[in-house]
Amino acid sequence: MIGFWLIGGAATAAAAILILWRARLAADRPAEADVTGAAELAELDRLRERGLIDADAHAEARAEAGRRLLRTDPEHAEMRAVRSDRPLLLAGVVATAVVTLGVYVVTGSPGRADQPFAQRVTEWSGQVDQLDAPRLAAVAERAAGERPQDAEAQAFLGRARLEAGDPLGSASAFRRSLTLRPNHAETWGRLGEALVLANDGAIGGDAEAAFSRALEIDPTAQPPRFFLGQAALERGDRDRAAELWRPLIEGLPDDDPRRAPLLAALESGA
Repeated sequence: MIGFWLIGGAATAAAAILILWRARLAADRPAEADVTGAAELAELDRLRERGLIDADAHAEARAEAGRRLLRTDPEHAEMRAVRSDRPLLLAGVVATAVVTLGVYVVTGSPGRADQPFAQRVTEWSGQVDQLDAPRLAAVAERAAGERPQDAEAQAFLGRARLEAGDPLGSASAFRRSLTLRPNHAETWGRLGEALVLANDGAIGGDAEAAFSRALEIDPTAQPPRFFLGQAALERGDRDRAAELWRPLIEGLPDDDPRRAPLLAALESGA
């Protein structure tokens, strides 16, 4: 916790120094465009007085210089701080630091000691039913690491990672589970679903192979049958899609909301 405060204080001080330094540079910088323009006009007048340029050239040059000055009008000029702004800038930095500290004191746990990630995972292990998906995935990863030869632990990690939005990590865990339990239809189906999600919803060759293996092991498995039917429809093979989906449709009650979309997809072929 002391380290946190040291880092936070150093970051605030660095921000204050940077802001004040930049403000000083801006305040001390002369209005270069104005100075340059005025000097150019004065030089043109001197040249005219010495007879080095004629009246027409003098008038044309002054007009051009005037146009350049007009293009740097105040509406488009760069904002510059003045010296009187420095206390306000410093006060803003200090106020930001104070408000941040106040919010942390109210909502955080300033008196709590630093807690390593491993210790937090240990605490989460005792409250699995209350964890969100990322924390559950962390607990599952520890369990899978402790039991690398446990197919169910690897499959649990796959499901947890899938819920946590990590389809590639999920597919990796399901594959490890299948090396230990190669004839588990549900895991093959889960692997296919993870591959579909990792492929932005497209049913690629690897996913289709996983669904086919799941259906080969368990012909009653519904998710693999659905995805394989969808893949068949996307290829334009309506007969194969009907063959795969008819058992699904017949197993659904007439009022099941999933029934009508399946029938409509078969009829339309999409």
